[in-house]
Amino acid sequence: MSTLGLAMVEAAPSAALRPYVTRLCAYCEHYDSPVTRSEAALPGAVLILAFGTPMEVGGERFTAFTGGLSDRFAVTRVTGPTEGVEVVLTPFGARRLFGVPMRHLTNLTVPVEDLLGPWADTTVGRLAETPSWPERLALADRLLAERIHLGPALGPEVPWVWGRLLESGGRLSPSALAESLGWSHRHFVARFQDQIGLSPKTASRVIRFGRALRMLRSGTTIARVAAECGFYDQAHMNREFRVLGDTTPGQIRPRPESARRAS
Repeated sequence: MSTLGLAMVEAAPSAALRPYVTRLCAYCEHYDSPVTRSEAALPGAVLILAFGTPMEVGGERFTAFTGGLSDRFAVTRVTGPTEGVEVVLTPFGARRLFGVPMRHLTNLTVPVEDLLGPWADTTVGRLAETPSWPERLALADRLLAERIHLGPALGPEVPWVWGRLLESGGRLSPSALAESLGWSHRHFVARFQDQIGLSPKTASRVIRFGRALRMLRSGTTIARVAAECGFYDQAHMNREFRVLGDTTPGQIRPRPESARRAS
């Protein structure tokens, strides 16, 4: 990598991978000094198939790494040149790929080989040997689809619930969703945490935060976002943004200069 900065290319997941992956991106990073970032919580599991200088995540150093869903932001630090493929898995893609209950991975970052064994080293090695980014993305797509489809099959109930939560921006009642399935609350929470990792209430918070971020970035006012996303008030919204994103709504969408002068 001869130029400094971050470069990336995205590819749409194939039909076989689409139910399990929401983002597939080849990237390279190289800076003239270490770069520290706060990575916001999101309704998915991040898989980094990288090679090069290890990245610091939460104070630990990893090259290829992954984990479960989180209810807080994570601090990363890039200290040297690195490249690879970033994958954002749906909770169900992660559950099938890793083959373990997602509650065991909540708020954790672990080396990929801890979960995927020799497959991880082989996959990262093949990606490193593939210099073309489109070919690298196609290879990652194929290998991930093959591996995920070998994982445990999941019933339709929790994916249905997850789809409803995403569609509503996290505003549906977990109790109402459990009743729709004819499940007790206890059974509903246990199944949800097995396949998602977070509790239904916490997952709804993360989904709501993600919707609020998208609305702010599209130009919607802070007051309207707070009302439409179901925050109690702007103070509640501010607290959630700090916990989940290490930011504030005002940092995402600063008020116009004229409004700041008027206040």
